[in-house]
Amino acid sequence: MVRIKLKGRTISRGCAKGEVLLSRDPISFLGSVDPKTGIIIEENHVLMGKSIKGKVLVFPHGKGSTVGSYVLYQLKKNGAAPAAIINLETEPIVAVGAIISEIPLVDMLEKNPYEVLNNGDLVLVNGSKGYIELIKHETSETEK
Repeated sequence: MVRIKLKGRTISRGCAKGEVLLSRDPISFLGSVDPKTGIIIEENHVLMGKSIKGKVLVFPHGKGSTVGSYVLYQLKKNGAAPAAIINLETEPIVAVGAIISEIPLVDMLEKNPYEVLNNGDLVLVNGSKGYIELIKHETSETEK
């Protein structure tokens, strides 16, 4: 398999590898995520009941209170944070949260991540150099 490498914009430096967890819904870290477990608790959210712990969390952008930055930091302190984050376009709440938590974050990829990535893909996020690399591709139901 040819590895796919997509350039993006660096928001938070660092490097992390993990399994992709996709959400087309925005995420509010205050109220949507249990800061102790990393489980999405927001009713009717596409990821309701799933854990973001250790995942490469892909979502369009954040929403909600500025306290969300500190919830992301609390997730990191509790060992329940995502390994890395990919956004379509990051807004300040998620940017600050990722930076203070030292979670690699890249946005504005040269291709739409929803067209390239599937849940379960293994991805490297290089926030220091501003790119992501698809290491192992999981076949989606539509590709089977």
